[in-house]
Amino acid sequence: MAKKLKTKTADIRKLSEADLRKEMEEAYRRLFSMRLQQATRQLTNYQELPKMRRQIARLKTIERQRQLAKAAGAGEPK
Repeated sequence: MAKKLKTKTADIRKLSEADLRKEMEEAYRRLFSMRLQQATRQLTNYQELPKMRRQIARLKTIERQRQLAKAAGAGEPK
């Protein structure tokens, strides 16, 4: 958890496909860790949970936009 996640949408959009997947995997790991800490009453900042869920939603949205852009580009006749 030493690596800081990218939070700005513009920074996320600059990532490659592989980096985007790595970022999403790291976000899911952090969310799992936070949920575990919350369950054991070790989490001190409860506001981080919704922030992390929003971050995952941002990552998923950008990934889906890229998928749709590829599909639209492949579907057009040349």
